[in-house]
Amino acid sequence: MASFLSISMVFFFFLIAQIKSETTGHSVKTFIFRVDRFSKPSIFPSHYHWYTSEFADPPQILHLYDTVFHGFSAALTSDQAASLSHHPAVLHVFEDRRRQLHTTRSPQFLGLRNQRGLWSESDYGSDVIVGVFDTGVWPERRSFSDLNLGPVPKRWRGVCETGDRFAASNCNTKLIGARFFIKGHEAAANAGGPMTAINGSVEFRSARDADGHGTHTASTATGRYAFEASMSGYASGIAKGVAPKARLAVYKVCWKDSGCFDSDILAAFDAAVKDGIDVISISIGGGDGISSPYYLDPIAIGSYGAVSHGVFVSSSAGNDGPNGMSVTNLAPWLTTVGAGTIDRNFPAVVVLGDGRRLSGVSLYAGAPLKGKMYPVVYPGKSGMLSASLCMENSLDPRQVRGKIVICDRGNNPRVAKGMVVKKAGGVGMILANGITNGEGLVGDAHLLPTAAVGADEGDAVKAYVSSTRYPSATIDFQGTVIGIKPAPVVASFSGRGPNGLNPEILKPDLIAPGVNILAAWTEAVGPTGLQTDNRKTEFNILSGTSMACPHVSGAAALLKSAHPDWSPAAIRSAMMTTAGITNNLNKTMTDEATGKPSTPYDLGAGHLNLDRAMDPGLVYDITGEDYVKFLCSVGYGPRVIQVITRSPPKCPGKTTSPGNLNYPSIAVLFPTSAAGLSSKTFVRTVTNVGQPNAVYRSMIEAPRGVKVTVKPSKLVFTEAVKKRSYLVTVAVDRSNLVLGESGGVFGSLYWSDGKHVVRSPIVVTQMDPL
Repeated sequence: MASFLSISMVFFFFLIAQIKSETTGHSVKTFIFRVDRFSKPSIFPSHYHWYTSEFADPPQILHLYDTVFHGFSAALTSDQAASLSHHPAVLHVFEDRRRQLHTTRSPQFLGLRNQRGLWSESDYGSDVIVGVFDTGVWPERRSFSDLNLGPVPKRWRGVCETGDRFAASNCNTKLIGARFFIKGHEAAANAGGPMTAINGSVEFRSARDADGHGTHTASTATGRYAFEASMSGYASGIAKGVAPKARLAVYKVCWKDSGCFDSDILAAFDAAVKDGIDVISISIGGGDGISSPYYLDPIAIGSYGAVSHGVFVSSSAGNDGPNGMSVTNLAPWLTTVGAGTIDRNFPAVVVLGDGRRLSGVSLYAGAPLKGKMYPVVYPGKSGMLSASLCMENSLDPRQVRGKIVICDRGNNPRVAKGMVVKKAGGVGMILANGITNGEGLVGDAHLLPTAAVGADEGDAVKAYVSSTRYPSATIDFQGTVIGIKPAPVVASFSGRGPNGLNPEILKPDLIAPGVNILAAWTEAVGPTGLQTDNRKTEFNILSGTSMACPHVSGAAALLKSAHPDWSPAAIRSAMMTTAGITNNLNKTMTDEATGKPSTPYDLGAGHLNLDRAMDPGLVYDITGEDYVKFLCSVGYGPRVIQVITRSPPKCPGKTTSPGNLNYPSIAVLFPTSAAGLSSKTFVRTVTNVGQPNAVYRSMIEAPRGVKVTVKPSKLVFTEAVKKRSYLVTVAVDRSNLVLGESGGVFGSLYWSDGKHVVRSPIVVTQMDPL
């Protein structure tokens, strides 16, 4: 230690001299420093004293991290950060990045029913604490009432942080904690560039929600019963979250129209784990279509620290589908959730002048058109892209006044297009999907009569306009319809596999309801979120994997309450191995974008089914040591792994395949150069969480052209023997292997004892390791 101390001090004086000599003209940015906590010289009483003495001045330091991550974030020039990166105690430095949000009937659609099943067994999630990382909360909503709830769990160590329009009294025994994290955002604003400081006229410097997204996700996960709920009459009924009695803690890390900064997200992870959270829900992703390596991804790093403390972390899969390899939040310790539809819809029919009726959807709640026919115009006929997209100032009022306007989907928000049409004098809008979105539709609370239609209907109405001298149309709004078939369907926007970092780990893990979800809303903005929308609504209907993620977070709260000894991996396993792959027509679930059968790249293990997840029979558990072995297997060295794990790792002498992580799914990669016969063998270990004495037998649905064998084919459990391992061998003959459009072939491995059915999807593809 003495030698390290002397080296450290010499390095310190060198850095101080260098930093002081730098010009003040260099632009300042926020950097996150991962520091080896064991390297702190003993002369410093705390890590804070060490950091402020040796790395940066106190005003430069934004956040200290000491629970899920060890280090700090600071506002420095690039040269200063580069100098500090050479310090022997600094494991890694990465620049702060901005991330984006992934934007009544859904609990029943998951198999939850009053007074029986998982709701009853878990007492509706009572005393489990769910932390939501989002845009804050509107605490006065009925969804956050603490009526008839017991005292706050004694293990809770968090606070109700006060600020703009947020007092300590805004928390209660339901909403037990609230914090906000803004230093990363403010540092970015102070540095200049595209970021601006918080606008006090539209945002609150507190945990109060100015955006609506956070209130919606929080109430989806944990909202109390709210009777006579609806969004302007749509989806009327009783609104309730998945875990109505779970306790809620809000961590505001995202700011209206400004995104969410890594340094603030990491600080929220640190605080949440110290506060005593059981489940974290984070509907946030990169937003740039690129997945960073785990050691450069603060969501992956923060969630690893949370999971190692026993906290379940649910994350959204992103909304960049249906493109392949678009799924985000890929770390194997995260539960990654895609989106599916539910059996409820809001139909709006476009009636053309020639009598044809084209199906669409809408949440428009204003004065109806009452069957009156209006002229129809398509501005995109001119060839101007901005006009076809109905972007700001792109429409000529002389061409659209008094008409229904066809706008192409894409580029600007769907509801913003309607505002552009309205300002130009249009009386209505037909929002047409392109080939990318296919037939995938989501409802929006438009400010003028609007129907969203799929790509086929969009092409039909454009063809009608171009071939008809005086084209006309009206829109018939048909309210709320339930019992829609087929459902669920994989949402067209839901992020798809394969996993862009390690294809040996199937992502997404599963899907949950994420289309047209009714939940609580902020009072600060109208249902469209536009500043020009002055309407107020207690509930709103949104779509996105952002909405699917809190369904799984609430589900995890229920499972944690029913099975407090289950690890995060066991909870995920229970959801995955019991997930459904058929719709309410008892047929294979389909893909909304194509209408074709979905694959594990679309829906992972399947659609969440909580009725079965409560009693899965067997689970695939994963320890921290297992995750370290996985990181070793993907080629990370000890120093890089320590960025994620906090402690120096010990990689095994013989590296195993990443596919040997004890995951509830099996993804097999054969190199593209492979010819003739090839095979790979994987190990899996299951833990019996059902009846002590049980015998499980395997059944295989092999992918087309693939041979799958399991040894042993029978697993015997007793009161003394709760764990059993087996080998899965996957063999292919390249000459007979025909990959589908998605680039893979798919099957399933089942274990059953006559009562439980434990299913793992099998994916086989040809791909060189990434």
